[in-house]
Order: sequence, then structure tokens, then C-alpha cells
Amino acid sequence: MTFVRASGPGGQNVNKVSTAVQLRFDVAKSRALPADVRQRVLALAGNRATRDGVLIITSSVHRTQDANRAEARARLNELIARAEVVPKTRRPSRPTLGSMVRRLTAKSQRSSSKKLRGRATED
Repeated sequence: MTFVRASGPGGQNVNKVSTAVQLRFDVAKSRALPADVRQRVLALAGNRATRDGVLIITSSVHRTQDANRAEARARLNELIARAEVVPKTRRPSRPTLGSMVRRLTAKSQRSSSKKLRGRATED
């Protein structure tokens, strides 16, 4: 964790005190996380992750270092918790027999009504 000066309102306090927190977590080299969770963390992180696999979380919401530190840790924990959920694999469904029969009967009815629109033949 590194502390930097936060931007925004705050008067003299914002110019003197480094209250914003930058939390850096090396996801790619972390042995605490399984490989699949590491990949999902980096995918969920998006622009917050560097090319080297380092996750950077910045918090400058609060006025104190302790509160910003807790906020950054909470965000990291929430991101890892979201990544631990294994997404369900999508299995494509097949149309039911009834829906296929309805579709084919509708097609044949439409076809027969279009055939009747043709020119009258000489018999």
C-alpha cells in the first residue's frame, strides 16, 4: 500500500496530507489464489490490472488513511469473492417437438396461401 495526495475539495488538508491509498496486489504471482480464480480476477479487474498482472485499487473517498485503507481492502475482498464464483457453463437447448410441429404447420399454411395468389391458369 502506498499513500498519495488525493485530489478534489478539502482545503489545506488535501494539499498537506497523503490520505488516498493505492493498493497493489500481484494477482499473476499470487499463490494464495487458484489459477482459475486468478484469471477471473484479472478479467473482472479490466483497466485496473496492468499487463504484468498487478491489480491497482485506488481509494480516496474518505478523509483519513485508515478509512481509505479499509475501503481498498474491502474492494479487493469483494473482487476476489466475485471471482471465486464459478460461472455456469451454457448448454444450448433444443426446440421441443411441439414447437417444431407448430412452426412447420405455420410455414405450410403460409405457403399454401401464397400459392393461391398466383395468376389463374387456363384449363
